[in-house]
Amino acid sequence: LDDPIVTVHQSIGEAKEQFYYEKTVFLRCVANSNPPVRYSWRRGQEVLLQGSDKGVEIYEPFFTQGETKILKLKNLRPQDYANYSCIASVRNVCSIPDKMVSFRLSNKTASPSIKLLVDDPIVVNPGEAITLVCVTTGGEPAPSLTWVRSAGVLPDKTVLNGGTLTIPAITSEDSGTYSCIANNNVGNPAKKSTNIIVRALKKGRFWITPDPYHKDDNIQIGREVKISCQVEAIPSEELAFSWFKNGRPLRSSERMVITQTDPDVSPGTTNLDIIDLKFTDFGTYTCVASLKGGGISDISIDVNISSSTPPNLTVPQEKSPLVTREGDTIELQCQVTGKPKPIILWSRADKEVAMPDGALQTESYDGILRIVNVSREMTGTYRCQTSQYNGFNVKPREALVQLIVQYPPAVEPAFLELRQGQGRGVTMSCRVLRAYPTRVLSYEWRLGSRVLRTGQFDLQDSTEYTVSSLSRDSYGVYNCNIINEAGAGRCSFLVTGKAYAPEFYYDTYNPLWQNRPRVYSYSLQWTQMNPNAVDRILAYRLGIRQAGQQRWWEQEITVNGNIQKGELITYNLTELIKPEAYEVRLTPITRFGEGDSTIRVIKYSGKHAESKEKRFHCGFEDGNICLFTQDDTDNFDWTKQSTATRDTKYTPNTGPNADRTGSKEGFYMYIETSRPRLEGEKARLVSPVFSVAPKNPYGATNTAYCFSFYYHMYGQHIGSLNVYLRLKGQTAIENPLWSSSGNKGQHWNQARVNINPPTSFQLIFEGIRGPGIEGDIAIDDVSIVEGECMKSDQPANNLRSGAAGPLAHIRLLPLLILMSVLSHQR
Repeated sequence: LDDPIVTVHQSIGEAKEQFYYEKTVFLRCVANSNPPVRYSWRRGQEVLLQGSDKGVEIYEPFFTQGETKILKLKNLRPQDYANYSCIASVRNVCSIPDKMVSFRLSNKTASPSIKLLVDDPIVVNPGEAITLVCVTTGGEPAPSLTWVRSAGVLPDKTVLNGGTLTIPAITSEDSGTYSCIANNNVGNPAKKSTNIIVRALKKGRFWITPDPYHKDDNIQIGREVKISCQVEAIPSEELAFSWFKNGRPLRSSERMVITQTDPDVSPGTTNLDIIDLKFTDFGTYTCVASLKGGGISDISIDVNISSSTPPNLTVPQEKSPLVTREGDTIELQCQVTGKPKPIILWSRADKEVAMPDGALQTESYDGILRIVNVSREMTGTYRCQTSQYNGFNVKPREALVQLIVQYPPAVEPAFLELRQGQGRGVTMSCRVLRAYPTRVLSYEWRLGSRVLRTGQFDLQDSTEYTVSSLSRDSYGVYNCNIINEAGAGRCSFLVTGKAYAPEFYYDTYNPLWQNRPRVYSYSLQWTQMNPNAVDRILAYRLGIRQAGQQRWWEQEITVNGNIQKGELITYNLTELIKPEAYEVRLTPITRFGEGDSTIRVIKYSGKHAESKEKRFHCGFEDGNICLFTQDDTDNFDWTKQSTATRDTKYTPNTGPNADRTGSKEGFYMYIETSRPRLEGEKARLVSPVFSVAPKNPYGATNTAYCFSFYYHMYGQHIGSLNVYLRLKGQTAIENPLWSSSGNKGQHWNQARVNINPPTSFQLIFEGIRGPGIEGDIAIDDVSIVEGECMKSDQPANNLRSGAAGPLAHIRLLPLLILMSVLSHQR
């Protein structure tokens, strides 16, 4: 449970920034928690409740499932200026205590305002210390000041002192927008920003254009030559260039034309055009970039115009195609000549994907591209080409290098556990997904270290191995190795006769008898997962130990006959000491040996049992949907869903747009009538067994029970919703209890029915698909409460149950027989 936070907002514009009379104010309390938090409000020591004060409203937003969050003060009165407290609680779950936060509301309460005592922007040289000062000019309670940076976190060396931020020895990486934010949880935070610009010169480049008009790749006497020089400067408007020839300053003339910036190329570029090149023009030309105002070192770039030669690229014969193996380090090579020697740009030529370093292009100064830890995705053709930067601005030269990466076969399944009983057969299949090279693929099946079969692939992409009749010796780990020149891929199969784990039946209310003052009994119930997958289960090993103890007490429970899927097995634990909790471990045993174990904790909960016995409610929020199950005799299933998690392709004009409470996050059960569903098909949802105690022989109480639920039937193709009552021992007979058909509109309706079952029973919801896809039917909030329903709430179309008779009470438990000695039944 995080500390709660209270924020305050007005319902009208905050132009005056103060909370005068006749304004409506909202106090919102928020705290993250798991499980969901419950909120309550106080004014001073007074607990505020909905309806207790006409000037107060307490909102219970749907998305918090009805838990109070917002306190609304309507038309502020003198008594509303007070100290408000929000208490956040998770009802002591895991001993997490409640948390409280307070807010003082007065007629001076106001949102924050601030002022920055700095220029915008701030231009500085590297190494200088910068101080930014932010002060509050308003706000009650006093706002807190924080500094943030638009691009990432504040530099590590930053020193903060209240609203003052200092950056010692600033660098280019520290530049960016810095914002001061004032917050006092009233209205919106105040924010002021300034931009810090750190002056810098970096990345000097040049390129020579031999002849801009004749497209000639060679420098020739009598033609024009253009020398371009580019740098990155911050700020760009302070950039200045100067040119030198053989160390002497050069000024613009008719034959030597200097252009400071060229609008046709990126900013920060200067050009020197030499018209009608003469022999005397050969020499070293230098462009110098500087920032006005000094403080930053100049960048100097030398370009030699004399025996320059255009670039050329070749790939050594043995360097393409290159064959390597996955995981190796490889060097792709392009030989480059030319004076000046250009930078080489590497890129993928066969597909639009990034290079191994993540960039679309990779620069190389020696023509070599080195790739570490080669992967199969790097197979393909790579292009090397000359860059105009630091070289000739001519048509790029390029060459191609092919890289082939060999890798071991990728196979499926990597691991699979197969369970099968003795005397039965099992088939294992290993399939090749990808491999290179594929032309030489062989396989080898092994059980442990013993070779079972070897062979080579022809046209197929998989190999199988079958054990026709399993014995104790044929259980174990089977490995299929599929091999090529680069290595092997392996499919592993664990073949075992272990029984699957049992699954404990978690009763909604704890099955508990208090027949003796110091001890209690517990009816342990479980079903067996996949009981027919392996050999028949001969027994269960039951282990039990008191919580916190080390020693297990164990005994075997013998099993007679075959266990059926879904069959509920019961074993009564007695002589458990109140109020201790116990850890129970259950392990099935077959001819193979022990199977998978399951462990659960059972707890004494006598003080809760009585209050829970007389009421059942299910909103389908928990994972096991209150132990409702799908009927296996119907055509399709009911589906658990909330509006927030439903498929974006859902059918419009049918089904709920929220659960019964109006929550988008709340769950309900519904039938999906889209294809492939057909008219008349049924989906049936069966409740758990509700057990009824025997009648009181000393005078029946004649108690009735109210069964109620909410239903949603909206859409032009709505079919029918039926509810049946099934009594214990009469599984073939289902008494009609309630029915409704056709479109009932886009809202939830409630149905209430009195029931008087004489014995344990189940309820069945049956949804029938109508003539089209706009026929979704939903149910929510199913409840059973002791006492008759109010007659005014009884729907007119109820079908009354034929069952009648008094009940003592109703419990959500299977009917259990208390046994005084340790025994079990099936």
